[in-house]
Amino acid sequence: MSFLGNLIWIVFGGLISSVLWFIAGLILCITIVFIPFGRQCFKVSNFVLWPFGSDVNIGNFGIFGLAGNIIWIMLFGWELCILHLIVGLIFCITVVGIPFGLQHFKFAKLALVPFGAKINR
Repeated sequence: MSFLGNLIWIVFGGLISSVLWFIAGLILCITIVFIPFGRQCFKVSNFVLWPFGSDVNIGNFGIFGLAGNIIWIMLFGWELCILHLIVGLIFCITVVGIPFGLQHFKFAKLALVPFGAKINR
């Protein structure tokens, strides 16, 4: 079932979302200072490409991860989290869209605090 969900996800926007996260990571890596943030964008890009059958665990980020998450939230994490929550709610309006809405809720969690987050496949 997760393969079919991932296939439908890729066809209907997952590939575009993954590519956009990857491009954001490349842009952040061009500036030497934001390389850790670019690496987090690459992690999100991989997760956005294959979200079904995966889960996000938040925690175990240490002092540098905490600092990175605080900076991430202040710069753009809260906006991305709200965006994914709104899109997830819109998808959950219909019965067919509920599985996709649930994926966006996982993205919201990862978009808020990516440093130290583990993706379990």
